[in-house]
Amino acid sequence: MRHIDVHKMADAASFNRFHAGILAWCAIIIICDGYDLAVAGIALPSIMAEMGVSAQDAGFMVSSALFGMMFGAIFLGTIADKIGRKLAIVICLALFSVFTAAAGLATDPYTFSIMRFLAGLGIGGVMPNVVAQMTEYSPKRIRSTMVTLMFSGYAVGGMLAALLGKGLIEAHGWQSVFLAAGVPVVLIPFILKSLPESMPFLIRQNRHAELQKILSGMDPSYRAQAGDSYTLPVADRAEGAPIGKLFQDGRSFSTIMFWIAFFMCLFMVYALSSWLAKLMAGAGYSLGSALTFVLVLNFGAVIGAVGGGWLADRFNIKYVLVAMYALAAVSITLLGYKVPTPVLFLLVGLAGASTIGTQIVTYAYAGQYYPMAIRSTGIGWASGVGRSGAILAPIVIGTLVGMALPLQHNFLAIAIPAVIAAIAVACIRPGRSAAASASPPAPNPKLAEASKA
Repeated sequence: MRHIDVHKMADAASFNRFHAGILAWCAIIIICDGYDLAVAGIALPSIMAEMGVSAQDAGFMVSSALFGMMFGAIFLGTIADKIGRKLAIVICLALFSVFTAAAGLATDPYTFSIMRFLAGLGIGGVMPNVVAQMTEYSPKRIRSTMVTLMFSGYAVGGMLAALLGKGLIEAHGWQSVFLAAGVPVVLIPFILKSLPESMPFLIRQNRHAELQKILSGMDPSYRAQAGDSYTLPVADRAEGAPIGKLFQDGRSFSTIMFWIAFFMCLFMVYALSSWLAKLMAGAGYSLGSALTFVLVLNFGAVIGAVGGGWLADRFNIKYVLVAMYALAAVSITLLGYKVPTPVLFLLVGLAGASTIGTQIVTYAYAGQYYPMAIRSTGIGWASGVGRSGAILAPIVIGTLVGMALPLQHNFLAIAIPAVIAAIAVACIRPGRSAAASASPPAPNPKLAEASKA
């Protein structure tokens, strides 16, 4: 009888068509997710004009999706480790596609807000699940790069919404960009057929035939034999993935540090996305439409995510993150000072790279920290707690703007969370991480290295 360590096989595998397929599907899902989140901001001026809502009511309409994201990240991230990650991803995709499209049919702000809350459940819930999926199936040597490359689709979706939004809204009204968000539901049958299920879930369900097919795709040299048994490192075994597992085996302190880092980073992301254009206009800069800021911020996010992932695979991801948060503190602080326009664009790009991009790398670190069996739960709770920072940011910075403080003070308030996040990440103890608990992969990913006779 052979005992196959599936975690070790995943770590040691060489990148092939199997991995490329998972990367492609997860990236497509995240692009759709990013589009659905950004579309409300793109259409908001037209919605306000047609529905006759005030700025305060419009703020509530936008924030309703953020509340949904907070609950979705916690509950749909947690439930994925119980019902299967593939099913959870499909549920999330259906939620954010159907209810974003439904928001396009709303004729009053209350119905719109309800639809956006329900869409937010899917938008927030899909994030921890695709990160966990990509982390589980990525070869260890390029894991951070694959996760951040996949997650850069979030910024691509934001740019897509910005580029398509103006043309669609002018030609067909604001409803058109929401109705277009319903198209991804046609992908559900293909996702169910093509995306592999989580390996710990398959082992718990005794679905060995499906597991064997996955292992053959991951390592073409693997040949299933009668009597094969499939095992996981002790840290990857958990029945039902209870939340309490996040605080066991020495993970309590680091879990709290992840929550702080997520809160602070998402605070910065949504403070900038909500108030950057307004603050710059108030400072006398003539930079064109807010669309330009959206593009520059998200372009910087792609560079920061992919570059940060590349660095994290070559150096210690923890210290890469600390450096990225330090860059955020510096670049955001400098936005408060009068600089030439080209320098300002550079600083905005750096701010996008070191906030949105850094958040993506932080997702990658959380995915590597938690064992397979509680990975979606761990990422989901960190993301859910972090969403409270996203909800508070527009309110806190809006209050400061209303106090008519100097521009430097406003940007300093956005930059301070970067310092706190850097300290929190520096305090994370990787000794109990999934990477540390699993045996290191051998240089040649053959079956003999993942099993014992």
